[in-house]
Amino acid sequence: MQSKNSYPVDTKKKVLVSVLSVVALAICASGVFFSVYSLIYNISFQVLNTQVPGVIFGAAVLYLGIRYFLSLMNLRKEVYKPTSRFSWSNFKKDSSKKSK
Repeated sequence: MQSKNSYPVDTKKKVLVSVLSVVALAICASGVFFSVYSLIYNISFQVLNTQVPGVIFGAAVLYLGIRYFLSLMNLRKEVYKPTSRFSWSNFKKDSSKKSK
């Protein structure tokens, strides 16, 4: 039995959001893996004549993955609404905003 707030969601939408979620979690996992790997094997990179530990790069990837996952959850709320439809007009530039 469905609650009154839940709407039937198209299977295609569920699959696409699930695939994007898996990608976001894979980005997070790769960030954690690289951080641990860099910590164990003492990996560092030279950036502008400065040695930067690989853990920092792994942490940056982890941060971006988490940020992507959280924004995906907000997108999920919008996409799962029964009134949401794809429209090419969503991708057109609004010239009235540029002139202001």
